[in-house]
Amino acid sequence: MSGPADDRPADGGRPGVPAYGDVDPFHRVLHHVAPAGLDPETAQSSGMRRLAAISGKSVGARRLWMGQTLVSPSMASADHHHGASETAIYIVSGRPEFVFLEGEGDQAREVRVRTAPGDYIFVPPWVPHREENPDPNLEAVVVIARSTQEAVVINLPDLRWAGPVRTTGPET
Repeated sequence: MSGPADDRPADGGRPGVPAYGDVDPFHRVLHHVAPAGLDPETAQSSGMRRLAAISGKSVGARRLWMGQTLVSPSMASADHHHGASETAIYIVSGRPEFVFLEGEGDQAREVRVRTAPGDYIFVPPWVPHREENPDPNLEAVVVIARSTQEAVVINLPDLRWAGPVRTTGPET
């Protein structure tokens, strides 16, 4: 254990939550995060609000981040990507739309994926996109899971990828 229950662990996690690797597998505990415990102190994009539930900071997670995103009526997020994170999205309520570019250069065209409650979306690493909520009255609520311990959000000026492109290797 990293310290007494009222001390913050050395890895910056929540007070009283030992670092995952500091506890043998037979004495680890389940963690419950109620809605009141969602943390707004996570990466953000304009037009939406992210709340962390499961993270390294909240429960000592090592390879996973999970939380909730809310997109207000008639709002759109900033264009962004999530770095090397794979992102899975479950639509809880509303009908959010996910927008990305398909194709390259002058041939690139905007693609809009319209969703409904119960739908899932997968966003591969590095894919620029944005979320939109076209409904003028209903907030869109989604649950997000990422393959990184914290929410990685890189806001962009538009949907075009301007960074280096890896063409070989395990993350291609």
